[in-house]
Amino acid sequence: MFSLFKKKTPAIFSPAEGQLISLSEVNDPVFAQGMMGLGFAVEPISDELFSPVNGKVISIFPTKHAIGIEREDGKELLIHIGIDTVELNGEGFDILVKESDKVNPQTKIAVVDREFLKAQGKESTIMVLFPGETDHYTIQSKVVQKAEELSLNE
Repeated sequence: MFSLFKKKTPAIFSPAEGQLISLSEVNDPVFAQGMMGLGFAVEPISDELFSPVNGKVISIFPTKHAIGIEREDGKELLIHIGIDTVELNGEGFDILVKESDKVNPQTKIAVVDREFLKAQGKESTIMVLFPGETDHYTIQSKVVQKAEELSLNE
């Protein structure tokens, strides 16, 4: 089990409304094979993106397709929006936070124009990655609501 999901660690929440899936189901081998770290993904049905944790924004990529957050326990996570969306150079993304902003699962951090991404041939899958974590867990694929607490099992 991810050490960050044990009782003493902060809860993890869905960053968007949609279908929760394991990274192995993501349509990109870099994510599906865990090369960017372990984590989970959501196939969104809404353009709104929320923080999956209580924490602080530590980085926003210039291309707006990824946001780094430091959790309350000091561990970092990366939210990667879409597949191959770095190529869009920020188009289709409205980032609503800035570095050092405090966030929680009710904080809307971005609005993603999923129709624009689709028109550009890009998927809008949202990956939540935990770089440096080595423990494995399983995801039960299910429909999730924004800010819904996730139960990640061994």
